Amino acid sequence: MSSPGRLLEILRNKGALTPEWAPAVAAVDRAHFVPDTFEVGDRTVSRSTDEAEWRRMVYADLPLITQHNDGRSVAGQVAFPTCSTSMPSLMLAMAAIVRDGDTVLEIGTGTGYHAAWLAHRLGEDRTTSVETDKALHDIARDNLARAGLHPHLVCGDGLAGVPERAPYDRTIATCTVRDIPYAWVEQTAPGGTILTPWGSSFHSYSFATLTVQDGRATGGFSGRPAFMWARQQRRSYGRIRDWYHGEEGDRATTTLDPRVLEENPHARFAVGLRVRDAWPLLCPADDGSDEATYWLFDDARTSWATVEYVPGQDAYETEQHGPRRLWDEVESAYRTWTTEGSPTRDRYRITVTAEGQTVSL
Repeated sequence: MSSPGRLLEILRNKGALTPEWAPAVAAVDRAHFVPDTFEVGDRTVSRSTDEAEWRRMVYADLPLITQHNDGRSVAGQVAFPTCSTSMPSLMLAMAAIVRDGDTVLEIGTGTGYHAAWLAHRLGEDRTTSVETDKALHDIARDNLARAGLHPHLVCGDGLAGVPERAPYDRTIATCTVRDIPYAWVEQTAPGGTILTPWGSSFHSYSFATLTVQDGRATGGFSGRPAFMWARQQRRSYGRIRDWYHGEEGDRATTTLDPRVLEENPHARFAVGLRVRDAWPLLCPADDGSDEATYWLFDDARTSWATVEYVPGQDAYETEQHGPRRLWDEVESAYRTWTTEGSPTRDRYRITVTAEGQTVSL
């Protein structure tokens, strides 16, 4: 049966395990932070059904989904993930900003696994973790106690931080935000670092890494993380039928191949800076034609748009419905990006001040 040693072996083989973090990863058994039933990929794994498979997945370098829909089951509602124990190699990539002796604020305790690593390496008193969900907070507390660790845990609004224990040398979020709270800047020591998954409804696959100095935080973007959203800032979820009810939209054509927005991460990032509250879904045809429908949905559930891709064509039919013209917004944002020279994501800078957040070239 798989064991903690197998996870160490995998991480070493991938070059993800550094000497600084090896003792913590070796000492903290991931099994303490994984429920008896979870989802991995598109399947459910149950300890009672197949313990050998359960252990193999626990000690794999994979994210394990441990909660859907904030722990609530609503008939007919789309099941979207709201908690996981993250991919260990990705956790190590984030943890690379930590130095011995640091005090760390973690936003989003989740199962408690990352907090356990921090507490083992830095000490329990130097590790503070805040979780919005009371049920998850209680589970993480019990998981950590089972592992023999007792960092400072808080149940509350993670976007507000934990001011009574500030300042922190490092603030690390394990949830995606679209607007970095100034509270995190205020609570991070001068010269300290904020690391968070960041994005918009259109594109949420970036790390923002910022340095705090003189009451502001500045930094850039990297990586391709996929994390749960901070609940106060999350995008909408649903099925096509939640937006589209058979209405006739306004029809036109476009020369922009919609697949570019799916395949070019730099273009999608740039469009996401200007269209922050709508998201795309590419639906390939199932008849071998290589045709596809590119959908756009707004978070408010008032508007939708489609682009019909057909191979070999120079123009594609569009349809838009609702108070917003979502495709027009997306195409305009894309054209602006190309006019700017199609800059790559790493050229953008983010600044957070008391007045708000800005992203610029």
